[in-house]
Amino acid sequence: MASSPKAPADPFDARLVRKLADILTETGLSEIEVEQGELKIRVAKTLTAATVHVAAPPPVAHAAPAVAPAAAPAAEAAPAAPARATGDEVKSPMVGTVYLQPNPGSDPFVKVGDTVQAGQTLFIVEAMKTMNPIPAPKGGKVVQILVEDAQPVEFGEPLAIIE
Repeated sequence: MASSPKAPADPFDARLVRKLADILTETGLSEIEVEQGELKIRVAKTLTAATVHVAAPPPVAHAAPAVAPAAAPAAEAAPAAPARATGDEVKSPMVGTVYLQPNPGSDPFVKVGDTVQAGQTLFIVEAMKTMNPIPAPKGGKVVQILVEDAQPVEFGEPLAIIE
């Protein structure tokens, strides 16, 4: 019963999870679940790419400069545009929730004006209950932080600008 040779070994098989994720991508499914004995693995992906761009508010916010009649959205988009013209964008490598500090109430990893080194942690993106540090791709000065703490982010969404 408890002396099963597989129980003490690591029951988590990362290769199986990757294989299941590949199956999701190949088949277009959004979720898959597999059971092997007492081990139960469920892999799901959030549908954010093509389907969400049509109906979700965040892409509309990116398209706000094209909507001329609305004065408030244009005013919100204007401050972000000048900083994006210079420097390199640090983009989110995944869909998740971005955090600006390691713990609630603590100091942020970086602030506008800070000088960072390549590899230094700038943010954390939580995806599927896993905290993923987002390193600086190069050294330089943080010109602008384009996200707020605990904000949902998309794959490839700019998080900060480094000069």
